[in-house]
Amino acid sequence: MNANLSRPSRSSSATRSAAQGFTLLEMIVVLVIIGLIMGLVGPRLFNQADKAKVQTAETQVKMLKGALETMRLDTGRYPTQEEGLALLVEQPTDAKLSQRWKGPYLDDGLPDDPWGNAYQYSPKSSGTHAFALFSLGADGKTGGDGYDADVGMLPQQ
Repeated sequence: MNANLSRPSRSSSATRSAAQGFTLLEMIVVLVIIGLIMGLVGPRLFNQADKAKVQTAETQVKMLKGALETMRLDTGRYPTQEEGLALLVEQPTDAKLSQRWKGPYLDDGLPDDPWGNAYQYSPKSSGTHAFALFSLGADGKTGGDGYDADVGMLPQQ
């Protein structure tokens, strides 16, 4: 009985060689396949992410517009250029305006656009709207095309 314990069996040597891992060739084949899949699927995923950022910016502009309209009903006016969107979350220093201000008008503070930039506000008319409120898009600059285009209620040119 002790003699059988000291001899390795065939099944244990087969298990030992199978557990040693993959060959370099197998690893290269797997990496090439993953690379091909990412080359085909990756651009589509990034395109969807860019599209989602534009939709998020459009939604946030509508939310900010609603907050500005609510504040205007309370205070009787929109923020000035100097006050900007900060008036939605910070009580005004003007005593008369401060009495009518019922804010903050945003629960979670003033959001940045999906690209990490501040939303642009101007009390000047933007066509059918009493003010301009927009994101500068992915490039953070005025104008642009595609995902770099400005998003929101743009000022009249």
